[in-house]
Amino acid sequence: ACAGLSEEGGDAAARAIMTTDTVPKTSQLEVEIGGATVRVGGMCKGSGMIHPNMATMLAYITTDAAVEPGLMAALVKSIADRSFNQVTVDGDSSTNDTFLVLANGAAGNEPVRAGSVQAEQLEKALLEVARELARSIAKDGEGATRLISVRVEGAMSDAEARAAARTVASSSLVKTAVHGGDPNWGRIVCALGYSGAELALDRLHLSVGGLVVFERGAGVEVDLAAVRRAFEQPEIEIVARLGLAGGSAEAWGCDLSEEYVRINADYTT
Repeated sequence: ACAGLSEEGGDAAARAIMTTDTVPKTSQLEVEIGGATVRVGGMCKGSGMIHPNMATMLAYITTDAAVEPGLMAALVKSIADRSFNQVTVDGDSSTNDTFLVLANGAAGNEPVRAGSVQAEQLEKALLEVARELARSIAKDGEGATRLISVRVEGAMSDAEARAAARTVASSSLVKTAVHGGDPNWGRIVCALGYSGAELALDRLHLSVGGLVVFERGAGVEVDLAAVRRAFEQPEIEIVARLGLAGGSAEAWGCDLSEEYVRINADYTT
């Protein structure tokens, strides 16, 4: 394995960790930090048994930024909570997961210190790569035909917004409604209600695929043909504005299809 190491080996590594994934998953960007060009890149795998707390997922993000000791350890949990811990495919999780962030200092910048503007810039770059990787896992979920993006705004806190968004994205009834093109706002409101986040129905504003389906405590008449056209797109966005405070978050999932059942009914370990 050591003899096979190569600077061009990233794509091969991304393929080597795949299991039921249909495509390798990578993301990368460059950012200026402290007068130096810093690179951030990552790869991950995951398709089934994916649910908050990461589950059967492997993710590796590397950067050539120079950082002070302990900074990455301080950032990694917060980044995971806003990316990989907001992904759900099927509600099942596993003890077999890894998320590593590695920095080697090759960019030659002054070491990034906690609490600095440079630390904020680096965290933003790491989070952007992690979120893109997280989305790619949801998009490539077992049997998935559509990516479900759930955005919650106006929650009492970011933590409550994360819980509400995760719950909607992981609801089997919401996932099957998306698969069937059914704008069933009741399933979404129900999931928001049992998520544990504070909810006031008279303040809730809900849209599916850009079309308002619920506001001021009641459902809204909607053009079902327009909804079906929206549901034919590769990504369906659900936006819930709770109208309570400033908490916000996103979560990502996928529809639940007959193919998911087939894959896991036929799959034997």
